[in-house]
Amino acid sequence: MEFITVFTPAYNRCNLLKRVYKSLKRQTDKDFRWMVIDDGSTDGTGKYIASLMKKTNDFQIEYYYKPNGGLHTAYNEAIRHLQTELCMCCDSDDWLPDNCIEKIRKTWKKKGRKHLAGVIGLDCDAFGKIIGRRLPDKSVIDLNELFIRGKLHGDKKIAVRSELYQSIPPMKTCQGEKNFNPNYYNVAVSEHYKWIVLNENLCYVEYQKDGMSSRIYKQYADSPNSFMELRRLYLGLRKATFLFKCRHIIHYDAECLLAGRRKEIFGSASPDRVLCTLFYPAGLVYYAYIRSRCRKF
Repeated sequence: MEFITVFTPAYNRCNLLKRVYKSLKRQTDKDFRWMVIDDGSTDGTGKYIASLMKKTNDFQIEYYYKPNGGLHTAYNEAIRHLQTELCMCCDSDDWLPDNCIEKIRKTWKKKGRKHLAGVIGLDCDAFGKIIGRRLPDKSVIDLNELFIRGKLHGDKKIAVRSELYQSIPPMKTCQGEKNFNPNYYNVAVSEHYKWIVLNENLCYVEYQKDGMSSRIYKQYADSPNSFMELRRLYLGLRKATFLFKCRHIIHYDAECLLAGRRKEIFGSASPDRVLCTLFYPAGLVYYAYIRSRCRKF
């Protein structure tokens, strides 16, 4: 069995998958398998991957098709099929440096332990510039603590123990919503496990205009129930500070209003009735702001 699965959720990104494939072909360490989760593509993605599977490759390719449901449902599907020790998402608009797998495998084989989640490294743009900032110069980090204290800047590349992803219940699918942020999995894992730091480039990133990183306010409006679930997770974190809670309570209140679930601000389903009530005016203002921003799209 290979050491790591690189999984790629894809929806009508056949043209970009070619770049992902080429970067995998160039890997100096071929101890991996590539899993493509086709989220209902209509651009020939299935035929393209089938053609690759017929070739003689240095690595195994897996392909799974599912009806379009959004990135989080592709994550759920990928996690269900994982068999390797570690796994890592490489989005369809990303690609890996030639020694990515080699770096991760050497780092994990040297420092990996059952009480650790996996390896976290850097994302860079196409020119090699770090997205955000470097990670702290420590051997291991508490990812949630950095997130809560606002010290995690920019997207990072994570290789996680597959069994930890599989131990978490799949992200909920809310009817008509496709924008449940899959970072839910990493936050849930990080409540119990720390990460090995690898302050090196593990992924090149090229954000697309139709990707999850763009149009965030439209995502709030289109998927308020999904974002409510994400806020519930954040608000229940063990090390959540008062300021962190206040910020996400405002988001939660606004998302309840967007979802037409106002009772869950003040009722027994509220994650914190006192704070939700106290910050309701701010949530109302933020709700109006989100609605105004969405009119631009």
